[in-house]
Amino acid sequence: MTQTQGTANSVPRRECLVQLLVGLGLLTLGEEAWAGAQLEEPLIDSVRTALSSAVRNAAPPIPEFNDTESRLQYLRWIGAMGERLKKKKPDWETRKEFLQTVWYESKRAGLDVSLVLGLIQVESNFRKFAVSVVGARGYMQVMPFWTRALGDGDAGKLFHMQTNLRFGCVILRHYIDREKGDLSMALGRYNGSRGKPQYPNAVFANQRLWEFAG
Repeated sequence: MTQTQGTANSVPRRECLVQLLVGLGLLTLGEEAWAGAQLEEPLIDSVRTALSSAVRNAAPPIPEFNDTESRLQYLRWIGAMGERLKKKKPDWETRKEFLQTVWYESKRAGLDVSLVLGLIQVESNFRKFAVSVVGARGYMQVMPFWTRALGDGDAGKLFHMQTNLRFGCVILRHYIDREKGDLSMALGRYNGSRGKPQYPNAVFANQRLWEFAG
């Protein structure tokens, strides 16, 4: 996360103003430099094995449904989200592929899709090739060290849509589990600002933009 320039007093005033605008729906934080500064922490072998397996699973992002109503619910969701995402991704096929992959990877990791979309908006503002000042990459601003810890070390793969979303969702799920379900702490850990409210509040504010009543 970048350091804000200015006096000591200007920092909290700026943060309060930004949070107020976000809460009112007048600003999104996708262009802010919150982007992923997760700390590289030692992983016990069992955790590393489980996470590596979750990342390697090559199942394609094709939604499957147990009944017709579930499928119709999904189609209504992708239609509604497609309209909301139109300004960020004007091409319908691009939007559809992105939303289908976000939906698939979120569900696969046991995450709320609106939470993942809110996080993506804060982290990268839906920019596939976003890079933060600390080197985090892609939609979910995944730090390159994760490719060394869980993959083959090729950080360039983090610009591949499904790979980035797969890593991001698996990492967020890992942090939620570590924090025993506390989303604020888990999001803080994802951002490298554990215990500070600004980043979780920004994600929650943007999450509301992607909620779907069906």
